[in-house]
Amino acid sequence: MAMDVVDYEIKGSEMQFVEIELDPGEAAVGEAGSLMFMDGGIAMDTVFGDGARQGGGGLFGKLLGAGKRLITGESLFTTVYTNQAHGKQRVAFAAPYPGKILPMDLRQLGGTLVCQKDAFLCAARGVSLGVYLQQKLSVGFFGGEGFIMQRLDGDGLAFVHAGGTVVRRELQPGQTLLIDTGCVVAMTPNVNFEIQYVGKIKTALFGGEGLFFARVTGPGTVWLQSLPFSRLASRVFAAAPQTGGGGRDEGSILPMAAGAGLLGGLFGGSGGDD
Repeated sequence: MAMDVVDYEIKGSEMQFVEIELDPGEAAVGEAGSLMFMDGGIAMDTVFGDGARQGGGGLFGKLLGAGKRLITGESLFTTVYTNQAHGKQRVAFAAPYPGKILPMDLRQLGGTLVCQKDAFLCAARGVSLGVYLQQKLSVGFFGGEGFIMQRLDGDGLAFVHAGGTVVRRELQPGQTLLIDTGCVVAMTPNVNFEIQYVGKIKTALFGGEGLFFARVTGPGTVWLQSLPFSRLASRVFAAAPQTGGGGRDEGSILPMAAGAGLLGGLFGGSGGDD
């Protein structure tokens, strides 16, 4: 399917969103729940899979595309936003948590990008979303987040979200990088991806970095994120008050003092002039 060529602007710093400008008849496809706003001339249509197979492949093709998304843990559906007005219209998609939105020109990347299963945000209509399975059993057993990844195919623009700060590394042939498995955002398909044991029992048990590293070997390009969502979620869960009203000690006196002051103002402060 022919790709729509869209203009865009990424706005914000920590919590970014991408605003896409659509000419009449152009469309963008967005991940479920990623919409921020859209102009009134844009029509929404929820479809099976990624919307790239509309008008071709029949029901089986649509079900196959949706099934691939289900394997990666994503929704069976995506939403296509089509400009049905006579002039330019805009639609915006917001990042789900603090980080950066990366514009990926698939044409310049050789037509294919492999990314983490929750990294895709939106794309120009025509970009195909599929599943990328690592071939080695060690990755399947121990790779965690890195085993089942998304595959973006086409020659248009796709937008990928990463947590925290993003680093792009260009790997030369034979050059190797060891990475926490959750910190790999995306890579070109020619990068070799393996899982490597940390090497020492003491480090594995008490180092706090897990049992395995992702080992990537060039040639190719790899994008890294400093704040994987799994790491962010674990920190939030650890800091959240536990059931039963206990919670952590940090700040426990200040809320009590603030509450006492508020109650005092409500019940005693208003009668001070009498």
